[in-house]
Amino acid sequence: MSTDLALSGKVALVAGATRGAGRGIAVELGAAGATVYVTGRSTRTQRSEYDRPETIEETAELVNQAGGNGVAVRVDHLDPAQVQDLMRRIENEQGRLDILVNDIWGGEHLIEWNVPVWEHSLDSGFRMLRLAIDTHIVTSHFAMPLLIKTGNGLVVEMTDGTAEYNAENYRNSLFYDLAKTSVTRIAWAQAQELAPYGCTAVALTPGWLRSEMMLDAFGVTEENWLDATAAQPHFVISETPRFVGRVVVALAADPDVMRWSGKSLSSGGLAKEYGFTDLDGSQPDAWRYMVEVQEAGKPADATGYR
Repeated sequence: MSTDLALSGKVALVAGATRGAGRGIAVELGAAGATVYVTGRSTRTQRSEYDRPETIEETAELVNQAGGNGVAVRVDHLDPAQVQDLMRRIENEQGRLDILVNDIWGGEHLIEWNVPVWEHSLDSGFRMLRLAIDTHIVTSHFAMPLLIKTGNGLVVEMTDGTAEYNAENYRNSLFYDLAKTSVTRIAWAQAQELAPYGCTAVALTPGWLRSEMMLDAFGVTEENWLDATAAQPHFVISETPRFVGRVVVALAADPDVMRWSGKSLSSGGLAKEYGFTDLDGSQPDAWRYMVEVQEAGKPADATGYR
């Protein structure tokens, strides 16, 4: 449990907190003392189409164990009525919203990697865009009035890849590429709209995330994750979901956070700026590593990158 309760009294909503980065962010916000509403579609009585075991109740319990106050609410963020009800509940129960993290996704099973647009399923592609883009816009639409009323709020739009990296690299699917680059632009646009109210919006990406799904894909656990480097040596640069969570805490606790507004940020890029580390004490900088080592065709070696 953290002894640094920098966010005590603050209220956060992590939309899409069932697993992965969303869960890591929620736990770190809790460790900093925040009340954290965690939303998603997977509960102990009902699963999303992912059909995975992680639940929002489990995330809320982890927030509590970290020292915060976790509140699990099942929400389909494509349904405006459900999101509106969520925001009414937060306002009635807390009277404020200080931090909004838009981490809704749910599209892994829809991606057809390295398949051109004329061969990719349109139904899957458009569903992916709805899950990645529409959900974020719907959530912001209903959350912003409370955020600007509270003042000095922070909006974090979670995506995959920095603006710099994505501008130069095709993400191996038109639909996935569009989904992830669009979120960065959503953050930039929201920064313009929030500026008159003293609020901040940023785009944020983790590096190679050791999410529950990624660990399962390699057949490892967090305890023996290095075993996966036998099959994929560059996995050596990977990071826990808690690392990007520490970025959100650092931003939310920074009195000068508006200097980042509208910008595209990464966990590794901000680790040295704020002085935080991953759970193992390292500072993995995955996006720099991918360009300078992995895509340069060099042998896997994280020396100098974590």
